[in-house]
Amino acid sequence: MSIPELKKIKSEKKYHNTTLKDDYSWVDQPDILDVLKNPNKLHPEVKKYIEENNLLTEEYFRDVKDLQKKLFDEIKSKIKLDDTSLKFKDKKYYYWSKTEAKGNYGKRLRQIIDKSKPEEIYFDGDLEKKKSGSEYFGLGSVSVSHNDDYMAYSLDLKGSEYYTIYLRELTNNKNLPDQIENTSGSITWSLDSKSFFYSKLDKFHRPRKIYKHFLGKPVESDELIFDEKDETFTCSIGLTSDEKYFIISTSDHITTEEYFFESFSNDIKPKLFKKRKKDVRYSLDSWKDYFYVHTNEDARDYKILRCKKDNIENLEEFVQPKKETVIGGLDFLDDYIIRAEKSDAIPKLYVRDINTNEEEEIKISDEPIGVPGASLMQKDTNTSKIRISWESMATPGKIFEYDIKTKEKKLVKEVEIPSGHDPSKYVVERIKAKSHDGRMIPISLVRLKSSKQDGMSKILLYAYGAYKHSISPSFSSSRFCLVDRGITFAIAHIRGGGDLGDNWHTEGKKKLKKNTFHDYIACANHLIEQRYTHKGGLCFYGGSAGGLTGGSVANMAPELFFAMLLLVPFVDTMTTMLNEKLPLTPAEWELWGNPIKSKEYFDYILSYSPYNNLGKKKYPPMLITSSIFDNRVLYSEPVKYIAKLRDVKEDENEQLLKCKMEAAGHGGMSGRDNAIKELAEEYSFILKNAKILMSS
Repeated sequence: MSIPELKKIKSEKKYHNTTLKDDYSWVDQPDILDVLKNPNKLHPEVKKYIEENNLLTEEYFRDVKDLQKKLFDEIKSKIKLDDTSLKFKDKKYYYWSKTEAKGNYGKRLRQIIDKSKPEEIYFDGDLEKKKSGSEYFGLGSVSVSHNDDYMAYSLDLKGSEYYTIYLRELTNNKNLPDQIENTSGSITWSLDSKSFFYSKLDKFHRPRKIYKHFLGKPVESDELIFDEKDETFTCSIGLTSDEKYFIISTSDHITTEEYFFESFSNDIKPKLFKKRKKDVRYSLDSWKDYFYVHTNEDARDYKILRCKKDNIENLEEFVQPKKETVIGGLDFLDDYIIRAEKSDAIPKLYVRDINTNEEEEIKISDEPIGVPGASLMQKDTNTSKIRISWESMATPGKIFEYDIKTKEKKLVKEVEIPSGHDPSKYVVERIKAKSHDGRMIPISLVRLKSSKQDGMSKILLYAYGAYKHSISPSFSSSRFCLVDRGITFAIAHIRGGGDLGDNWHTEGKKKLKKNTFHDYIACANHLIEQRYTHKGGLCFYGGSAGGLTGGSVANMAPELFFAMLLLVPFVDTMTTMLNEKLPLTPAEWELWGNPIKSKEYFDYILSYSPYNNLGKKKYPPMLITSSIFDNRVLYSEPVKYIAKLRDVKEDENEQLLKCKMEAAGHGGMSGRDNAIKELAEEYSFILKNAKILMSS
């Protein structure tokens, strides 16, 4: 099948005395946001190009269809399809969820605590999906009112994250006429259960207004309670741990400002807690006599302050900052406070006795590298019991009921792998690579214990590296479809992410963004030097901003890879950062810099933007994915990228574009089976290019 071609229209635009040439700029159509709501507005030639590429990709996979089917069955066999979560004891009901073998979307259940009535399904995802009549079923929130009589839920039926809120009376299981369109999907109930709060999306798909909706009243009469005027800020609302206050949080990526008002207040007048200050983030919670403040002011990796509620100016230090340690938030019981912290990309849990102020670590496992967790098991906080969990890259998750007072723990749930899983077959390692500037970059990996470190193995090296997002060394059963075939799975904890704290993030953004890419290459080279793999033995795997990392290292060191998967990749960084009308752009100038106002930032972004730096060189095979409904990374980016890549490259490898024309979002198609199908396709691409087909 011939390679599709996209027409070229010469375009030259001047910024800061630099001419930006782009033969495919016409793909960024002026009404591109309208396509998210109405795909008929997609430019006909772009539509044709996408369809031709989808056919080419389908043809490429024709010889591995049996493998994909095998992988689909294999992945599914590793999932307990009929599964039930642990129950949470609320005031009147136990609440929990479950999945079933035949379903894709799960069910929400509840039962009166005294069990005087049978359990009831109050939200059936598969039934609601069927009723919606949509191929895509994106669930935003399912929120039950405090009196347990009503349920508000939000749905996105295209993948563009425009959520509609619906209301249902649970006593008769019938929907009320209340219906609110174009929201962010979040729902926060008033304590009297007569109203709820939600955030409305503006014309640029940004939640900057918070409304209060009264049950049974017209949406037009909803009360505006907060209006963020800064185009770069977005807002949300939540309830404090003691349910005494609602907190309105408004922020961009580096700065936060919070307001509070009493939860039973009828005349809502949000009160500012602390005025926004550039590069200072904080979050507010309330418990007993105090406001607790989790903040990075004068503590880049956070500390916790508190103050009496009647004297918010007088803040005292409650949890001190620690060098190169990220201080997490708090969960409250009557006599205990549970918190998390993380150093060297390894998280830990701590519990503090409120009465004695003594604190100790909760040790869950002897494994050195893993992911602990803690959660409350009931609404009543007059208890010493909580749930704690543990998982590692080799060990499936376990949940224990833990008594803080007696230190006793009881296993109450374990992730079951129906097809079987033996953690002793694998080795989990943490190694470090020296980057170009001397920074030591952690790498977490899992491999077969029987595999030889002889430089012959293949490695999938996953990375993200943005938004201060941390990649946990957690368990994923599907990865073992690759690991059991001899491919080592590794995570590069590169800068730009938050794995080692705020400085780690700061050293990978704005004019230091290239550190992210150098870190990844350093990790790849270290794995080669230590004979975990060889030059050309790596597969890049990453999506969204991780796709930016992949696109950049493809330009810098393509010879390292036998394949690359760029999933919904942020590869046309310059064009996006120059368009202030896109949903995310204004807020993201704090991460990448503003190339409209600054020549320095323009030049710097231009120096690494994957699309702008495609050159005459040999690139590895690539699978690039997208969706025309994706509002986070618009379809135009990968469409332009694949077209230009084919124009300039000097290899004979196959670089593929798969862009979903049917409803799908940033995370792909909805539903468990669709997610497994997509993963099986991705894995078949990896195995085909790794030439591990005979043993598959």
